[in-house]
Amino acid sequence: MRHGMSGLSRQMAVALVAALAIFPPSAAALANDKLDALIEKFRPKSLPAGFASANGRLESEQVEIATKLPGRIAEVLVKEGEAVDQGQVLARMDVADIRAQLSAAEAQERRAQQAQVLAEAVIAQRESELKLADQELSRADALFEKGFATAALRDQRQSVKNVAFAALNAGKASLNDSIAAIDAARAEITRINTLLDDSALKAPRRGRIQYRLAQAGEVLGAGSRVLTLIDLTDVYMTVFVPAHVATLLAYNDDARLIIDAIPQYVIPAKVSFIASEAQFTPKVVETQEEREKLMFRVKLTLPPDLLRKYEQEVKTGVRGMAYLRIDPKKDWPDALKVKLPQ
Repeated sequence: MRHGMSGLSRQMAVALVAALAIFPPSAAALANDKLDALIEKFRPKSLPAGFASANGRLESEQVEIATKLPGRIAEVLVKEGEAVDQGQVLARMDVADIRAQLSAAEAQERRAQQAQVLAEAVIAQRESELKLADQELSRADALFEKGFATAALRDQRQSVKNVAFAALNAGKASLNDSIAAIDAARAEITRINTLLDDSALKAPRRGRIQYRLAQAGEVLGAGSRVLTLIDLTDVYMTVFVPAHVATLLAYNDDARLIIDAIPQYVIPAKVSFIASEAQFTPKVVETQEEREKLMFRVKLTLPPDLLRKYEQEVKTGVRGMAYLRIDPKKDWPDALKVKLPQ
């Protein structure tokens, strides 16, 4: 054929062009390409001597908010993603039965207090009776010495005094018993108030609700999880570095983080942990070649004041690169100088 393309070939070419027009590359793929290009633009192309890099992801400590006692959830007061302060009530348990126990303990306290008042009155009476019995015994002794009273009368007065003394001791014992009953009732009230306080699930620290695991009306056992809280005051990146890098690191050394999603910013961090023993690097973190080596786990913690300032922007789970200065005499290159959003 003189035109260099058969009619069938021309039809296939036209069909291919039409297909490309109808099915363009996906928007997601284009967005990923643009993000990769942006990351490469801001990421340092090469590191000078005295610096090392590793990749990882932002993490934070998670706190499980759980029930101390079995019971029914009355209400859950927060939603997923909500920031909460330390001591803020997050959920409440149904406490109708505990309040009934509190009422009973308070009634026991009042009863013991009345018993104390009665015992004190009885003691006053017994003391008066003992005083009278002692006086009568003294008179009987005097009369007996003068011959105006018999020994039987004196013995009778002595017996009356002994009975009055025993009654006084019984009254004092009743008083001690009533005081002990008051202490026991008050201890029970304190215990029940502690249960009431524990029934209000509070945030042990400032953070953000990550998961809401139970709803109002559910009956849970002791220790059942209701909420998961992310500690916004303790955000860090865990990376793995070879031995020659870990050896040169020290606690509180400066580090820099560049997050994949925001590569235009350079975030300061500090070395807060260096593993004392080497370990294999997890597969999700490093390449196959690097996994063949034993690596040391290093934890890089973000400054608390920075976390507080950018609390609404802090996201855990996002990946990025960490840059470590293993020679403290070196200055950070321009590409790794701290740059934060204004």
